[in-house]
Amino acid sequence: MKYLHTMVRVTDLETSLSFYRDALGLTVLRTKEHASGRFTLVYLAAPGDEEAQVELTYNWDVEAYTGGRNFGHLAYAVNNIYTACEKLQAHGVTILRPPRDGRMAFVRSPDDISVELLQKGDALPPQAPWMDMPNVGTW
Repeated sequence: MKYLHTMVRVTDLETSLSFYRDALGLTVLRTKEHASGRFTLVYLAAPGDEEAQVELTYNWDVEAYTGGRNFGHLAYAVNNIYTACEKLQAHGVTILRPPRDGRMAFVRSPDDISVELLQKGDALPPQAPWMDMPNVGTW
């Protein structure tokens, strides 16, 4: 058995790509448009780790998706938790659970999917402004 991907339904493909690709830093591996089924699939992965993929499924016809919190979360190891959070903030992403401990943070995608960021290796020393930031909303 081999892990292939996690599928996440998205309501706005460009907004979602702006989050997953531009802010989070994933790489688009391939895109497949299925006109007969009226949907588009976009496969992304962390740079250098193409084995663990996220599949964004965009249905062309309007649908309401609920229960994003029930999905759980995606998790990515990052080289520097503070730099990763600064990049996300620069893209307008709210850090819901700041990396106060130098180890873990949470954000949400435009479709309310929770994304956990974990410091690769040992936790970084706590530093301002992160160590004093409160949680925001739910993560």
